[in-house]
Amino acid sequence: MTAGIVFEAVGGLALFLLAMAMMTDGLRLFGGAGLKTLLERSTATRLRGAAVGALVTALVQSSSAVTVATIGFVNAGVLGLPHAIGVVFGANLGTTMTGWLVSLTGFGFAIDTLALPILAVGVALKLTAPGRRAQGLGEALAGFGLFFLGLAFLQGAFAGLSQELAVRLPVAQGVAGVLAYLGIGMAATLLTQSSSAAIALILTAAGQQIVGMDAAAAAIIGANVGTTSTAAFAVIKATPNARRVAAAHILFNLATGLVALALLPVLLWTLGVAGGWLGVAGRPEPVLALFHTLFNLLGVVLMLPLADRISGGLARLFRTAEEDLGRPRHLDRTVAATPALAVAALRAELSRMRRLVLTNVAEALAPTEARAARVERRAQAVAGLGAAITEFATTARMSALPRADAESLPVLIRVARYLGEASRLTPEAKALRDALGEPQNAAASAVLGAFLGGLRHTFAALSETETDPEAGGRALRALEAEYQSAKAALLRLGADRRLSVDRLDRLLDRLSGCHRLIDQFAKAERRLRLPPADDPAAPDGDPAGVPSPDGGAGAEATAREPVSRA
Repeated sequence: MTAGIVFEAVGGLALFLLAMAMMTDGLRLFGGAGLKTLLERSTATRLRGAAVGALVTALVQSSSAVTVATIGFVNAGVLGLPHAIGVVFGANLGTTMTGWLVSLTGFGFAIDTLALPILAVGVALKLTAPGRRAQGLGEALAGFGLFFLGLAFLQGAFAGLSQELAVRLPVAQGVAGVLAYLGIGMAATLLTQSSSAAIALILTAAGQQIVGMDAAAAAIIGANVGTTSTAAFAVIKATPNARRVAAAHILFNLATGLVALALLPVLLWTLGVAGGWLGVAGRPEPVLALFHTLFNLLGVVLMLPLADRISGGLARLFRTAEEDLGRPRHLDRTVAATPALAVAALRAELSRMRRLVLTNVAEALAPTEARAARVERRAQAVAGLGAAITEFATTARMSALPRADAESLPVLIRVARYLGEASRLTPEAKALRDALGEPQNAAASAVLGAFLGGLRHTFAALSETETDPEAGGRALRALEAEYQSAKAALLRLGADRRLSVDRLDRLLDRLSGCHRLIDQFAKAERRLRLPPADDPAAPDGDPAGVPSPDGGAGAEATAREPVSRA
């Protein structure tokens, strides 16, 4: 075994891995938001989700990229866990496209004659194209050329090593031999962190007669199982939903691998017959590519109908305190089926949400150090509770409700939206408290300290005024006056050049964030306490255009536009 051949094999593998990364990055850039839109809008059913997952993965040549995007959609609430599981199952099927590309060599395709022209066209596009999408296409084409070039190097290296490796590698006889090659396939994926690279190595070795069909098939199963290591490593410190999607990915690959191992003799016999019909008998690469596709397709057929049950089981795993906060306590199907109870349950859940917002704001403003990440997680969880309340309220059968209760539903939906936005703005209070600890002049520190003290005192008092809306209203109006005073004081410091422009801008940003928090909470507070007939009408019929405590625009404007600093 000469050093030159070893270096050729390692270099070919490096080119292959680089090519896969370039193809993935280039196609994602070329596809732009289109691939994300396809994932987001085409997953209405589990079957469509699996089809889209397979298609997108075949295009971008990376099941990991599709899985990460799917996790993001689940966290954003765009995809439910059952549909996300369908996409992940389909991604495992789509990643078999790499085997078919490698198997072109089994049809006598001269890969090196096409690799360099594709590489040249891709590099030219990457360097000269005017738009980012065209440059992305160029990068993908260059990666495609490098893919075949790396494969050519691997073929040459394995041809030189074929006799020596054929002697040293174990024979796949019996259970022990199959398990040995299963482990080799898993190890190849773990080392390269790419099942596509491992499959390319296995198919190339089989094409050079280094390993037999039984051994190569077992190694492919091992590579398919080994790819779960990437997902497992990626979600060690990830969100619960990310862990659930990764767990579904691992479960699919393990179950599919077990089925493929159990049916290995039957599958190989079937593929041998099919290879004869297709005229590829004696060419291991296309037969093994078909094997890889077949057992992943079998896995999708077996596992996809169980997606709801798998989703339900995974939902009980990786639970966090923040997730428990975001789950309604008073709303369920029983309440939804009983309209007379719906409004009372909604009010109880909104009162709970109000208390959670107050608790999180108090933690964000506490003198003791609170972790920003924990405040952020709790804020998002409470905002998610608001979305759940809104969904429940919109599904209530208004025709079966008494008129007064039916009229109160739109008001309660608005309260949920206001409280949800207030929850999302809670980290702004933490950011302002952190700004107080940054170096600045004593006057600015005094201004911020006074406002934060008033904010802390007011929100602590609001926890005690749930049954006294007038006292809560007075406290919020007083806090609005304190905000205006603090803003004016900071502007005077800037005008006197006692604060730099950059520093003034940052402090006003933080102060404005807290003001939006106060504004949204005040709107929720007022409507939560008023009967429906007293709810002020929104201007121009806009349901979000509710007058704010300082006479500003409605919830949507307040949430999206910064408060004026003039």
